[in-house]
Amino acid sequence: MPITTRTAIIRQVPGTYETVEVELDDPRQGEVTVKLAASGLCHSDDHVATGDVPVGVHPYAGGHEGAGVVTAVGPNTPAFEVGDHVVFSFLPACGRCEFCARGLSNLCDLGASLLTGARADDPSSFRMHLDGEPVGQQCGISTFSEHTTVSIDSVVKIDKSIPLRSAALVGCGVPTGWGSAVRSADVQPGDTVIVMGIGGIGVNALQGAAHAGATTIIAVDPVAAKEDWAKQFGATHFFTGIDEAAEHARSVTNGQGADATIITIGVVRGDHIGEALASIRKAGTVVVTGLGDITAVGAPIALGDLTLMQKRLQGSLFGESNPRRDIPNLLRMYQDGRLKLDELVTKTYALDQVAEAYEDMHAGRNLRGVVVFD
Repeated sequence: MPITTRTAIIRQVPGTYETVEVELDDPRQGEVTVKLAASGLCHSDDHVATGDVPVGVHPYAGGHEGAGVVTAVGPNTPAFEVGDHVVFSFLPACGRCEFCARGLSNLCDLGASLLTGARADDPSSFRMHLDGEPVGQQCGISTFSEHTTVSIDSVVKIDKSIPLRSAALVGCGVPTGWGSAVRSADVQPGDTVIVMGIGGIGVNALQGAAHAGATTIIAVDPVAAKEDWAKQFGATHFFTGIDEAAEHARSVTNGQGADATIITIGVVRGDHIGEALASIRKAGTVVVTGLGDITAVGAPIALGDLTLMQKRLQGSLFGESNPRRDIPNLLRMYQDGRLKLDELVTKTYALDQVAEAYEDMHAGRNLRGVVVFD
């Protein structure tokens, strides 16, 4: 029988998250229902609220980074059982499409449905309803919910000994930042790396750069109070502006510039990309991980600099991570003391405080806020 559950939705854009009670469908074949333990508050859900990232239907239930316990399993759905602990992957992976076959499961064809709010195999099929009307689910999972029903393509089973509050963060922010450095930027031992934007993604780019062996890791953020946070996660230097960071990078590289600059700013504009490109050496790499208005076009790029200096501009989705491989691997690193997760959580919130949490994020008062459920 369908159950009722509380979830945080936006009714329109721009909008503010509010908590309502919705009807949640039972899981169908290939689906599970999960009781949430924790949900990370990622900037992408704020982009949905501002309208920078348009979605297919309103009301729309937010949240795409979380972990919990399976409470129901759909019929004829092997490999899952009630009581399993799972992390949600905001990017589903089918394992069958061309991109999954290429080893690029972060680009799985199922991703085309992420912002529709509906099921990937049926754009008219929804699992949440409010007053008889469909409620869209962010990335098909909507983790700002006490319970949620999702496709098994969007969950990864984990060891039950891992704290769910910490495990929730590896569903998006940690692998996105980590992979932006380790994979997209291909950071090498001895490299000089700039990370623009020190929030929930940026600090994990710092962790990834440090793990890969970079010796000069320069954090950039206009909020000077973030310097201590940045250095806790691997930064060797901190500046409030990219110009000063680029000058320091040139000062330690015989005038060449950074090997890589990673853009993890909360709201990315074209001028940020131009500034980053100017900060790197010949044959260096700029990685664009942050989002802004996804319909915006144009960046002030010096075409001669791009071509004649053989620079590379690289987009990065989920840090080019494979959820079924990298979520368990990152959690093993956490268990071995080689990855910081607990330290990322600077403040916890109740479900009714999602809007307040985003006010704190805008003000630079947290790295990663986390909604903790009873």
